[in-house]
Amino acid sequence: MPLLNNPAGESHSCNGHCMHHTQRNHAGNEPVISLDGVSLRRGGKIILEDVDLTVRRGDFFAITGPNGGGKTTLLRLILKLISPTSGTVRYYDSSKTVDRLPIGYLPQKNMIDSRFPITVKEVIQSGLIAIKGLTDTQRTEKVADAISAVGLDDRSGFTLDRLSGGQLQRTLLARAIISSPQILVLDEPLSYLDKQFEHRVYDIISELAPSTTIILVSHEMSRIASMANRHIIVDHRIEECTADHHYFALDCPHNR
Repeated sequence: MPLLNNPAGESHSCNGHCMHHTQRNHAGNEPVISLDGVSLRRGGKIILEDVDLTVRRGDFFAITGPNGGGKTTLLRLILKLISPTSGTVRYYDSSKTVDRLPIGYLPQKNMIDSRFPITVKEVIQSGLIAIKGLTDTQRTEKVADAISAVGLDDRSGFTLDRLSGGQLQRTLLARAIISSPQILVLDEPLSYLDKQFEHRVYDIISELAPSTTIILVSHEMSRIASMANRHIIVDHRIEECTADHHYFALDCPHNR
C-alpha cells in the first residue's frame, strides 16, 4: 500500500491552532448518506437533537466538539449501529435508497474487547468478510499489505491482549482500510499513537481521501482539517463551519 509523501491541502504558517480548509467542490456529487430530523434521547436526556446532514460522495468531514457532545453517537447513528429516537438515516447508491453501503469503520479502542482470543492477522482479515470474488491469494496479499501499511509485520500472530494501546489502534485501522471501502468512518484515529506513527496515519488518510468519502472525529485537527472539505461541530446539535480559516471548534466563526 503506497503512501504519499505529502498530505493533501495547501501548506501555510500559523500559530499552531489555525486549520486551513482546502476547498473541494462536491456540489454535483450524489448523496450517499442522509440524516433527516434525527434525534436521540436516553433516559429523558437529549444526546443529539434535530440533526439534518447530507454526506456526498467524495466529502471529507472533520468532526469536532466538546467531550460528551455526541460525536461518537453521531457516528454510530450514521453507521446504523443504533437507531434514532426520531428521524431517519438513509443510504444511497446511484441516487437509489439501499439498506447497506461498503463502509470501513475504526471504532474507539474502548469499544473493543481486547481479551477476545483473536490475532492481529485475524482481526485485519475480518475486514474482507463482506468482499466477494477474491481468490485466496488475493486475500492473503491484501492482508499482508494492510499489516505492512500499519507496521505490524512482527506482531501479526499476537493476540489482542499482547498489544499496546497504539498497536491495537493500528490493527483496527488496518481492518478499516483493507477493503478499500467507498466510505471510511474514523473515531479518534490518532488515539494511543506515538508521533512517528501519527504521521504515517496522515499519509494513509491523504492517499485515501481523493477516492474515499471520509467521516473523521479527532481532537487533533490541525493537520487533518487541511485535508477536509467540511467541518462539523457537534454539541448535542450540529453546525457546519463554512469559513476558509478557523480556530478550534468553540472559536469557529461558523454561520448560525
